[in-house]
Amino acid sequence: MFHLDEYVGLGIEHPASFRRYLQERLVDRVHPGQVHFVQGDAPDPQGEIARLGSLISAGGIDLALVGIGENGHLAFNDPPADFETEQPFLIIELDTACRQQQVGEGWFKGIAEVPARAMSMSVRQIMKSEAIICTVPDRRKAQAVRDCLSEGAPVSPLHPASILKQHPNVFVYLDRDAGSLL
Repeated sequence: MFHLDEYVGLGIEHPASFRRYLQERLVDRVHPGQVHFVQGDAPDPQGEIARLGSLISAGGIDLALVGIGENGHLAFNDPPADFETEQPFLIIELDTACRQQQVGEGWFKGIAEVPARAMSMSVRQIMKSEAIICTVPDRRKAQAVRDCLSEGAPVSPLHPASILKQHPNVFVYLDRDAGSLL
């Protein structure tokens, strides 16, 4: 199992750590076998993404579990996303909308607390998955769903999750609120 993304500089003890979230809610309950977490607090972020890239290049991904952010991001690939890089993991400068989403979800008290950078699986690496399941809850993501997935909406780095329309084996699950603008 490969972890998609994590904030640069954030340790697993922080409540907003995606590593912590996955450990508590998935790994400790399901025991999926070998897990490769993104170590957000690694002393050398470039070395960490190189480590993960080396590991993932040796195998591949059968199933990617992803979501769509309020700004249309896929993993932490904020707009405009890099659709071209073959690098499996990237260091991303998070945009204000993405950082504000984290505050809105209650993970941080204010935007100043949200890290400005994250390590993320690249769009191309996600798209190499055999299958993708994308789940999107909440009304606050309805506009992003519309911009990315509606019929006629272009595939564009300005709407990163729109790239999912080009995958031959993707399944999207929306709650009523997230799909309300379709």
